[in-house]
Amino acid sequence: MKPTHIAVLDDEVDITLLLANYLKGHGFRTTQVHSGRDLMALMPQDPPDLVLLDLGLPGEDGFVIARQLREHWRCGLVIVTGRGDSIDKVVGLEVGADDYVTKPFDLRELLARIKAVLRRLAPADAGATPATVPASAASPAAMPRERLRFEGWELDMAARRLTAPDGEQVSLTTGELDLLCAFARHPGRVLSRDFLLEQTRGREAAPFDRTIDVQVGRLRKKLEVDAENPELIKSVRGAGYIFVPAVTPF
Repeated sequence: MKPTHIAVLDDEVDITLLLANYLKGHGFRTTQVHSGRDLMALMPQDPPDLVLLDLGLPGEDGFVIARQLREHWRCGLVIVTGRGDSIDKVVGLEVGADDYVTKPFDLRELLARIKAVLRRLAPADAGATPATVPASAASPAAMPRERLRFEGWELDMAARRLTAPDGEQVSLTTGELDLLCAFARHPGRVLSRDFLLEQTRGREAAPFDRTIDVQVGRLRKKLEVDAENPELIKSVRGAGYIFVPAVTPF
């Protein structure tokens, strides 16, 4: 099996070198890039399975780079940045980051977070890598082969594919899809943020409730007729969220 490929994007050469050498020591293949343009040139030629992205790039907007990755590529995305403001964290999650790590960071913790993201992206075909398989093919190894239908939507958990009532496939980030699977498995029940964090991020979950709120907001924009007045995913004040529609296997 080919080693997992990680691209490290940071304008500080010392940081990319530190991360690259550390990750190589743990069996990863790494590529160091120092600008968004370099990363976009790398993607079609040698697509990484995961990107470590710094937001503070001179003359570039890291959020724009993250959005471009999410629109065009199926890979893990971990933001690693000195910008620790909660608003930046929320925006990072909104544009599709799988995790957000602030500098200074502990290398062992960063490695654990990288592995957690890669586990969630693990393809059904063990010989493939997350970046090279289509979004519909990626699936955690332990994911049961469930196919569920609700309000005309069809969710294939094994293929990690969501189909709209009009037959169009809807693109979801890893976090969005994991969250929808958790909802679809527990319809009609009030689910706390802690429960949803555990379902979507496992033991690596951090007590940052806003993560789930952001993911729910993004899911609503893709599922609801009116995201401001949701009918499928409703908030329960002080308790969490409830997935309202009836869910049936097919």
